[in-house]
Amino acid sequence: MNPTLLILTMLVTYLVTAIPTGVLLARVMGFEDVRRSGSGNIGATNVYRVAGKLPGTLTLVGDVFKGALPLLIITHWLGPTPGQLGLLALIAIIGHCYPVYLQFRGGKGVATGLGIFLVLSPMSVLLAALLFGATVAISRYISLGSVLAALSIPIFILFLGFPREIFAGSLGIALLIVWRHRSNLRRLLDGTENRFKT
Repeated sequence: MNPTLLILTMLVTYLVTAIPTGVLLARVMGFEDVRRSGSGNIGATNVYRVAGKLPGTLTLVGDVFKGALPLLIITHWLGPTPGQLGLLALIAIIGHCYPVYLQFRGGKGVATGLGIFLVLSPMSVLLAALLFGATVAISRYISLGSVLAALSIPIFILFLGFPREIFAGSLGIALLIVWRHRSNLRRLLDGTENRFKT
């Protein structure tokens, strides 16, 4: 992509991934603003707790989709270099975590990161999903499973031989997800983090 097209693509990617799926779904389905209940987060876990299984599941699917769709279109139609794709992947996660529509107060990036990683390296996602499932099954902490899975993906991408620009982009995404979970990590250390209940 030439510089002008790259800048335009960055802007569109940000605006798409900044769409607050959970807030919109809860509102359309007649529930209260999820930012005012539970953890106050706009992601699928809090929507599940506040509004129930259906809105939570739809939020999860929507957040994954909005992370994957822009990058799928970009990779198939615009032919980005590895460096451009790594940069656009970072822009996508920033859009979700810091959406202009909500005064830059967004989600923690797990579901949208999943959508992004599915485009970058499906095999890495599969391996990370196994780690996530095992962690949550043993600990019942979704936050712990999410952080460990996110951190594992750049490692898998590195060992699978992807270009260093893709590794760098995936590492940036993983570190942002960890940063967005810093309050959860503090609660884990304090023993006050909520466990997942089916």
